[in-house]
Amino acid sequence: MNTDLRWGVLVTKQSKPLVICAPEPRSLDLIFTPEKLSELRARYELHETEADAVVGLGEALLANTRYVLGQPPIPSEALAKMSSLKAVFNVESNLLDNMPYEEIFNRGIYVLTTGSVFAVPVAEIGLGFALDLARQISQADADFRSGRELWGGDGNSSARLLTEADIGLIGFGDIGRALHRLLVGFRCNVRVYDPWLPNSVLEDHQVIPADLIEVLTESDFVFVLAAATTENRGLIGEEEFAAMRPSAAFILLSRADVVDFEAMLDAIERNHIIAASDVWPDEPLPFDHRGRSLHGLIKSAHRAGAIDTSFKKMGDMVLEDMALIDQGLPPIRCKRAERETAGRMRSKPVARN
Repeated sequence: MNTDLRWGVLVTKQSKPLVICAPEPRSLDLIFTPEKLSELRARYELHETEADAVVGLGEALLANTRYVLGQPPIPSEALAKMSSLKAVFNVESNLLDNMPYEEIFNRGIYVLTTGSVFAVPVAEIGLGFALDLARQISQADADFRSGRELWGGDGNSSARLLTEADIGLIGFGDIGRALHRLLVGFRCNVRVYDPWLPNSVLEDHQVIPADLIEVLTESDFVFVLAAATTENRGLIGEEEFAAMRPSAAFILLSRADVVDFEAMLDAIERNHIIAASDVWPDEPLPFDHRGRSLHGLIKSAHRAGAIDTSFKKMGDMVLEDMALIDQGLPPIRCKRAERETAGRMRSKPVARN
C-alpha cells in the first residue's frame, strides 16, 4: 500500500480493498489456514491493530476501510468517518454493546457473526455430558481409581437411559438444532422453549413447543442453549430449579448469565438435580469457588466449541462472504445480526479461545 502523509493524516493510495483486522481474542493465524490467510492477504490490504486502537486510526484509513474483521469498539464519531464500510465480521461471535447498531443498520452496513461454527462441537459435548450424567461415567472412573468401584448392577442404582427420555431445550438456534439432530436416534420426546421463534418453526423441526415451566417440569434432561440477552438474565432461578424433576440433569452450554448460578449450585448441593456446566460467572473460575469441588456437577472450562477445525471454518466463511459483498451480492455464509435483536444481546466477551 502506497501512503502519503499530508496535514498529519495518513492518506492511502491502494489498489486493494482495505480491511481493519482486530479479531481479539482470536488471531488471524487461528481463524485462517495458512492457505486462506495467503488468499486474504492477496485480495485485500490488511491493517492489523488492537481492538481499542481502532477508534484512534487516521481519518483517511478509516474512510477507506471496506471491512472490519473483529468486534472492536466503534463509537458514532469513528463510524461517521468510515464512509466505505460494508461489513463488520464479528469472529468473537458474541454481540457486544460496543457500537451504535441502529446507525450501522441505517447505513446498510452488515454486522455478521460466525458463531454457527460452534454449533456441532457444542452439541456433541452436550450429548457427552448428558450420557455421562445418565450413566455416571466420570464418577465411576473416579471411584475405580480410588478403589471404591461398584460392580455390575450395583454401579447402576441411579443410572437411566437417554433413549426415549423427556428432553427440554431452552433456546433453539444453531446449537439447539444441531443437538436435536444428534438426539433423533435416541427417539427422545423433545420440548423447546424459545420465545423468539413461532411455534410453527419448532413444529417444522418436529419438536414440541412449550413454555419455560413445561420444559423444566416435564424433562429428564434440560439443556440451556440460549444466548444471554437483556430479557433472560437470571431466567432460571431458585423457583425454577425447585420445579424440576428430582434428579433431573441440567446442562448449561450457552452463558452463565442465563441462570442464577448460585441457585443452580444450591439445587445441586441439596441433591435435587445433577448438572454439567461449560460456562461460569467468572472465567477463569476463582480457585476457592464451591463449584470446583461440588459433587454432582461435571465441570468444563468453556471448551465446548473451542476446536481448531471450527476456528478455521470462521476464516472460510469470512472470505466467501467478502467475495459476495465485493460483487454487490448479499452475504450468505455468516449469520446477519438483526436490527431488532442486536442491541438486546448481553453476552460477556470471552477472554480465551
